[in-house]
Formats: sequence, structure tokens, C-alpha cells
Amino acid sequence: MNMKRPEILAPAGNMMCLKAAIAAGCDAIYLGGSFYGARAFSNNFSNEEIIEAVTLAHKYGVKIYVTVNTIIYEHEVKNFMKYIEFLYMNNVDAVIVQDIGMMDLIRQTYPDFDVHASTQMHIHTLEGVKFVEDLGLTRAVLARETTIDDIENIKKNTNIELEIFVHGALCISYSGQCLMSSIIGGRSGNRGTCAQPCRQKYNVLDSDKKKVNNYEYNLSTKDLNSLENVGKLIEIGVDSLKIEGRMKSPSYVYLVVSLYKKAIDSYLENKKVKIDDEDIKKLMVTFNRLYTKGFMFYEKNNDFINPVRPNHQGIEIGKIIKSKNGFITIKLSEKLSINDGIRIVDKEDTGFIVTNMYKGSSSIKTANAGDTISIKTPYNIKENLVVLKTLDYELNKAIESLINKNERYVFINGKITIKENEIMTLEVRDSTHTIKVSSDNIVTKAINNPSTSDMVLKQLNKTGDTVYKFLSIETDYNEKLFVPIKELNELRRLALLKLDSERLKLNRSYKEGKYKRKVKEYPKSYNKNVYIEDEEAFLNTDLSKYNMVYVDEDVFNKYKDKYNNIYLKLPRVKPVYKEYDTHILVSELGSVYKYKDIDTDFSLNIVNSYSVALLHSMGVNKVTLSYELNERQIAKLINCYNTRYHKHPNLEMIVFGREELMVSKFNVLNYYSLKNEGYLEDRFKNLYPIKEHNGLMYIYNNKVRYNKDLDLYHELGINNFRYNIVKKEDLKLI
Repeated sequence: MNMKRPEILAPAGNMMCLKAAIAAGCDAIYLGGSFYGARAFSNNFSNEEIIEAVTLAHKYGVKIYVTVNTIIYEHEVKNFMKYIEFLYMNNVDAVIVQDIGMMDLIRQTYPDFDVHASTQMHIHTLEGVKFVEDLGLTRAVLARETTIDDIENIKKNTNIELEIFVHGALCISYSGQCLMSSIIGGRSGNRGTCAQPCRQKYNVLDSDKKKVNNYEYNLSTKDLNSLENVGKLIEIGVDSLKIEGRMKSPSYVYLVVSLYKKAIDSYLENKKVKIDDEDIKKLMVTFNRLYTKGFMFYEKNNDFINPVRPNHQGIEIGKIIKSKNGFITIKLSEKLSINDGIRIVDKEDTGFIVTNMYKGSSSIKTANAGDTISIKTPYNIKENLVVLKTLDYELNKAIESLINKNERYVFINGKITIKENEIMTLEVRDSTHTIKVSSDNIVTKAINNPSTSDMVLKQLNKTGDTVYKFLSIETDYNEKLFVPIKELNELRRLALLKLDSERLKLNRSYKEGKYKRKVKEYPKSYNKNVYIEDEEAFLNTDLSKYNMVYVDEDVFNKYKDKYNNIYLKLPRVKPVYKEYDTHILVSELGSVYKYKDIDTDFSLNIVNSYSVALLHSMGVNKVTLSYELNERQIAKLINCYNTRYHKHPNLEMIVFGREELMVSKFNVLNYYSLKNEGYLEDRFKNLYPIKEHNGLMYIYNNKVRYNKDLDLYHELGINNFRYNIVKKEDLKLI
């Protein structure tokens, strides 16, 4: 059986990175525009640059996907859809979307525009994939934590394309499920402005608030590297291998793409990934935080993070054997050159660019492994410290040259027909299209020097700065005629221009649909509900105060026959999809697909009326709004819902409890051999409770949210107010 070649999907934060990705051999590129992307701090592309990027990429047969993968507030929808229209009309191949309301709106408005479900949608089960497949999406980007066995099962049981992250930076939290940056720092990961709190220093405390950690960067992941596992991903039929890195350099993009292309080529050729140590060394010096194979390939908990430092590690190149009189002497284990960047590893690292280097008393430009060299430096540096190379100047210059040279071509075949008293014709073929053009003038017999076939071929092969290169040109010519060079050049130019035009066309009808959703009326009501996380808190709560009491399955099974107002809450990560004879509070899209009598939790990140309408139209009874909405935004959402659908929604807001800032498959409690509870302590001495729950690590806010303005929000149109109780101690605060 022939194995399908997976798409290499490359990142591009700017036009140079896009050109690097193309030159390295990618099949598709994802990029962000000026708005609505989850990397607001990368350079991103203006509208004019997006048009330029699409044109250049499509000439090479490379697809362009644009990220619009943030949650979209009500007041932004109009401009958001104008932007979608721009992308659609300018031949972007697909958009990557997080917001389920916008997903629905795009699909109905532009039914032949491909929409990909972002990893921010937190899709990690077969049922979650079926949810977006049924809504007409063409691809799902699975959560990075999805195991290879689950990916294989999903691939076997769906028809949608699957995209998997294979390389680069990792979030410690499930993507789309982290509120840490938003709630603590006011910069939302769901809005593309994450402040990366996971890369900061934290102490880890046990349940008695005693420090237990040896390291400081206790939430900082290693970088994902799947090169050695590419074969398995090919074997199970993964459609797209995605490389993270829209904030990385062109050199990084080129190198990573080229190595994954090399890995795929070698596996398809001989069922073995051929990546040597020198390749890995180049990769590491360009950027790494050490590597993990990721939870996709069952990485051990304690091998997932790099708690020592959160930044670029480089490669070790030697050790300082002497430091005296402003000079450091290094015994090298790797090559070092002028203009390379190095870092001296200490409690506080020292980094600089090498601008001078001596071997003995001689000034040198390059030194090799085994050499002992000296560098003059103004820094006070101790002996016996490790030296890392963090920038390889020669490697970067070599890669830059390869990018600029760009030896990637679209190979074509041709046929030139030249006959006396007839016009010339040139036929050009790529793998899909055939173009035929003719000259304006007829060909005449030569008076003195007839044009040779070699001359004709030489002129036609001058494809210049186009993307094309002839593999072969068939000639139908008897070499007795006069063929003007100018006409040959014009024939070639016209043929390649028309081929460009054909290659830039998309199989798209450019039709516009009409959005509609049918929803039912939910009368206004005033309900107080509660979610109680553990049994002790449950037993100490006056349940009669609440309309609905949500509990986890173990507590539900134990007490469901004793109380008539308790209901089941399913976890937001890989719930067991059993049949339940009860009303359920669900927290991820797979459960929305699987069950009918349900409410949805805050973790679906609902911030606009379109998302509410989609869920209500699918039978969801009650929709919990995102923590990230304020009073004005809630009022706008409800007003727009009432105006558009002429119905009232059934909404819930959480008014009490510690927000779940993060849910992670990595568990820092296990890392330090703690039991089920502990604390993170940040640099401001704030303590964030950590709890193991359903086999995962949850980190909670250091403060308790307590909004007492229930009447105000009820007046706006909120029907339900929920209290979240994590521990028995929370009851004292209500």
C-alpha cells in the first residue's frame, strides 16, 4: 500500500519567513494578519502582504492558511466578517478558527471556504472531531496532548483531515483552556496576547506551604521534537504536520522545514527516518529549550519540562579553564567563530557576541573542537563554567544564502512547434495544467543563417526569475527557418504568465450563503446553582439553597438517590462517554456532540451571541459564559441575541469561586513527589492552589471571585448564577 505523503505546514511571522518556508520545501504556510490571530506580538501580515503571500505561495503550489483563532466579542463581529470576506475573495485556502460562533457564521456565509478547527478549540477525542466534521469543517487541529493511539483511532473513524503539531514550543496547559495570563495579568491567551506566565519563576509548596522545589521554572516546557517519530505519523495517515514558530527567525523556519522534509522523504523511500547528529546539532544551535517527544508519544511526566531555564539553550561548546586580566580561556568541544553568540552558564548567565578570539598570541577567526582559545571580555566571569553557543553566524549566513537563492522550482515540460509559413506554438505543462500559446507572426525561411534547435531551446529555457524550470522541451523544427529571438522570448513569457494564472485559480465558486439558526425561547428566571468539587465540601453544603447542584461522577453515583437536585458534571479533558440517565454539565465539544440533555461550562469560551445560538440550536439548555466577559460585553451579547433571533437565551455566569487558571496533563505535584495538593508561589509571593483532579493538574487563582451584583446581571438578562466550591474552606467565604 502506498503511504500518503503528509503536508508540511510551516509558520511565517513575516514575508522573509514565508520565503524561507517555501525555499525549504513546505506544502502549506499558516500566518496571521493584522487582526484576530493568536500571536498578536509577531510581526504578522498586512492585507497587502497577505495578497502578495498568496500569489507567491500559489505559484509554487503552496497553500496559505490564515489564523483567525481568537475569541470574538460581539462588537467585533462585523469587522471580523469583513476581514473573512477579504481573505475569501483573495484566495486564502483556509482559515483557522477557535470561536465556535464564528466557525458557524463563516461556514454558513461562505459555504465553500475551508475552515480548520484551531487547537484552541480543545479537540482531543473522536466525538470532538465529529462535532466539527458535522458542521462542515475540513480539518481539525488536535490538542498537542492527544496520544498517537487516539489519533489513529480518530483517523480511522472520521473523514476530516487531521493536523498535528510536531515541532516547537508547547503550552503547559491544554490550548484554549488557560486563563492564567488573562486573569492574573489582563493579557488573554484566547485573544492572542498571552504573557507566557508559564515561562516565569515559581516555587512549589506542599500542602503545609513548605517549599519543596530545587528549580525555578517549574511550568516551562521543553520544545517538541517529533523527527524520530515522523514514520508513525505517516503510517497512521496524519494529513498535516504542523511546525510551531510564527515568532521565530527565517533561519529557524528554513532549517526545521527542511529537516522534516528530509525525514518524510527518507521514510517514504526506505521506511526509515534519516536524520544525523549534525542535523540535530544545527537545529539545537538555531533554537531549543531541550527536546521532548511530547505526550503524543507518551512522554514521562518528569521529562516534559525544563525547570532550569525557559530560554534558548544552544549547544555546549566547551568550558572555561581560566579567567584572568579580562580574558577567559575556553577549551572547545565544538567549532567557534567570530560573530557567533555564546552564553556562559552561571546562576545569572552572561551572553555576548564573539568579536575577538586568540589562539596563543595570534588573532584568529575560527577555532575547532579541541582548540584552546582566549576571548577578551569586560564581564567578570568565573572559571569552570560551561559555555553554550546560542548563535552560529556561519550557519545563519549559509541558510540566508539558500533562502535568497531559492532553488525550489515548479518543473514543467514543453513542446515548441515551428513550421514554415505558420505561426509558432508553444505548449507548456505542469502536473495539472496544459497551456498553449501562439506567436503573432508566421515563420519564414532563413535567407542566410537559419536558427538552430539549440538556439531555440536556449532561449526557451531562460525562465529567469519565474518559479518554473523546464524538465524537457520537445521540438518540432527542421532548422531551415528564421526564428526571431524576441518572438521566442515573448512566447515563453506569455506561456508562463498564463500558467501562473491557472495555478493561482482556486476550485471555488465564490458564492455567499445566508446565516440562520433556529433557537427556542427560554423565559426569564432567577436560579442559583453550584458546582462542588469534593465530597467533604458537598456534605457540608446546604443543597436546598440551590436549584441545581453539579458534582463529579464519584459523588453523583454515591448520592444521586438521596437528593433530587444533584446532577453530573463531566470533566473537560477526555471524559468517559458513557450513557447517563441525568442532566449533565459538559465542558468540551465532544460531550456536546455525544449528549442531548446538557448545559455547557465556562471552558467552551463563549463570548458572543452566535456561539450561544449554535449551542441552543443543538439542544444545549443552559450556556455558561466565559470568565473573560465584562458587564458591558454581556449586555451587548444578550441584546444582539434578542434582536437577531427574537428570543431570550438561557445564560449562566459564575459569580463565586477560584477560577481554574490552567488544566495540564503535566503535573508539578508528581514532579516533586507531592500528594494531591500544593501551591505555586510567584515572585510576588502570591500562592496559587494546585490540585490533582481526574488525573490532571489544575491551578487555581490566588483570589476568590465573588460577584454579588446578581440583580444587576439578572436585569441584563442572565437567568442563572453559579457558585464553584473547590474545597470545604470556600464555604466560609459565601
